Amino acid sequence: MDDASLQFFKQAIQTPSPSGYEERIQNLVRDYITPHAESVRTDVHGNLIASIGDDQAPRLMYAGHCDQIGMLVCHIDELGFIYAQTIGGWDPQQLIGQAMTIWTEKGPVPAVISRKPIHLLDSKERERVVDLKELWLDIGATDQATAKAHVEIGDPVTLDLKYRELLGDRVTGPGMDNKTGMWTVIEALRRASASSKRGSELRCHLHSVATVQEEIGLRGAKTSAGSINPDVAIAVDVTHASDCPTIDKNSQGDISVGGGPVIFRGPNINRKVAARLIELCQQHSIDYQVAAVGRATPNDANVLQIHGGGVATGLVAVPNRYMHSAVEVVSLGDIDKVAELLSLFAQSLSADDDFVPST
Repeated sequence: MDDASLQFFKQAIQTPSPSGYEERIQNLVRDYITPHAESVRTDVHGNLIASIGDDQAPRLMYAGHCDQIGMLVCHIDELGFIYAQTIGGWDPQQLIGQAMTIWTEKGPVPAVISRKPIHLLDSKERERVVDLKELWLDIGATDQATAKAHVEIGDPVTLDLKYRELLGDRVTGPGMDNKTGMWTVIEALRRASASSKRGSELRCHLHSVATVQEEIGLRGAKTSAGSINPDVAIAVDVTHASDCPTIDKNSQGDISVGGGPVIFRGPNINRKVAARLIELCQQHSIDYQVAAVGRATPNDANVLQIHGGGVATGLVAVPNRYMHSAVEVVSLGDIDKVAELLSLFAQSLSADDDFVPST
């Protein structure tokens, strides 16, 4: 991973993108990929689509959603405390005592989210899981008028967006789900473009999409596929790493942070696409892991497979510890290898390929 690519990733983690409020991160993506793409456009839904290659060749779509879970201001009380709904799937326990940011039209407003101190909880309150309605945001306002001068109903909220380095190549922060996947599909196009300029002709029409609103129903992948009409599509998202305490490998699979791309197999996945991904890893000495999912996936691969008359769909994932928290952990080596695998897949694709299932 070169310095510019790493800087792009760091900036992505530090840029807010709650579902439905992805404009800031899409501007970052546009600035990064425009020099390397033949066309870059943003559709009416907010998906950013970067493209290279022959528009008469097979259409290949990479989807990595750029949105993250967040909150949405819904009420400001008479004392100036702020209440918020969730955007996407939250464990309320993860929010207690967190530093937060409210992203207003005027700029970011620092906040904290908390609850009654443990000293004041009665015995029943101590025993039960906290309800979201028992949490509030505090921006330091002394009354409702002061709070309303800074924050409006409908402003999005995120955890404090920090990027921290751990030992080795591990990094942590909120929003690794799925700014890692977004980074890989955009970086794959940059690498495929560079290879093409060095003389390795691209024989497909590649569209790398930073999709929106995945966390609230896979919405951006559905709408962007509608304009691209891909022949082949690969979604990239995070998946649960099982190399930490309390995760059951018998049901989750043996997935390690640092173990390389996770290639999925199952009914949502075209077998030939999965086989091609595995073959490319073996040919190019890319460490990889295989996982199974026996149902429609809870990510963009779900809607891509059933777009139109059907799409040959693959799913590649980045191992992630502590998903949907302030401390998601991934490996920089893993995301680098995913981007390389996607670049190689694009370079391998041609009109001669047939992904119709067969024995």
